[in-house]
Amino acid sequence: MSLTDLGAALLRRLDPEQAHRLAIRGLALAPLPRPPADDPILRTDLAGLDLPNPVGLAAGLDKNGEALRGLSRLGFGFVECGSVTPRPQPGNPQPRLFRLGEDRAVINRMGFNNAGLDAFAARLDRRPAGVVVGANLGANKDTEDKAADYVAGLERLAGRASYFTVNISSPNTPGLRALQGREQLDDLLGRIDAARPASGPARVPVFLKIAPDLIADEIGMIVEASLAHRIDGLIVSNTTLERPETLRSPQAHETGGLSGAPIRPFAEKALRAAAEAANGCLPLIAVGGIDSGAEAYARIRLGASAVQLYSALIYEGPGLVARIKRDLAARLRADGFSTLSQAIGAGR
Repeated sequence: MSLTDLGAALLRRLDPEQAHRLAIRGLALAPLPRPPADDPILRTDLAGLDLPNPVGLAAGLDKNGEALRGLSRLGFGFVECGSVTPRPQPGNPQPRLFRLGEDRAVINRMGFNNAGLDAFAARLDRRPAGVVVGANLGANKDTEDKAADYVAGLERLAGRASYFTVNISSPNTPGLRALQGREQLDDLLGRIDAARPASGPARVPVFLKIAPDLIADEIGMIVEASLAHRIDGLIVSNTTLERPETLRSPQAHETGGLSGAPIRPFAEKALRAAAEAANGCLPLIAVGGIDSGAEAYARIRLGASAVQLYSALIYEGPGLVARIKRDLAARLRADGFSTLSQAIGAGR
């Protein structure tokens, strides 16, 4: 067991939010070595981003961009930090983060707790060179015009992030998921598009993160709106409000978004619907229940150009990143692919 995986095992013995804070502190301070170079077969293009591998970190672990140097040493192809809101906010009352160990899952109702755009921008200014870093944008809980908060984030962090994610699918901010309706979505995405440079190197990709609880027709509508407003890709998907009957943990009754292994069927269903609606015209990033090379490969074959991890790292440790990459490269070669891009959508 590596030192980082041993550290993760020890953190699982602590209160979840305390463990989270200590993990961020450790990643910010630990002198981790650079990871070995990635297998060339894993290199891929994601909406114009040149990624050394398709395994990314999902938003939520490093909300304030505090540990970008340490996270960049774990072998991710890209790192997404946030969600960040224009003004600092404390989030929801504690306790608000729960491990469902029996189910290899997590429930959170954090409520976009973060230090705000100014602190976030300052940390992005010191980010490690050569690392693809995404900024996940949220809206303040008490903001009436939530679309304005996303535009503010886009403008404040312009030139600092490799890409942006517009997070309209967190279940823990009242009214946020309503932005996935067509009228509000058109307003939001139209304002986002208007705030971006028309072209050139300053026009970095903007992704939209959606919920797994949507039906296929709703996802089709979101794909249509995204293409109309020049959104560069979809992240499929966020946490779910569903509670599968298979859950065994006594914490399963807690309110909030469920992530981890039990979300897999919901995330896969949403990905299938998005891939069918997009038909290759919109890159997709798969999230939710990805905890192995086999699962990452399955999502790529369903149509994802890249995948993201978070909850699985809590149970498997940071060494999971390297294990997924090794297994993914082996599976690509075993199936006769010479590049990852050849496998995208091959199983549809």
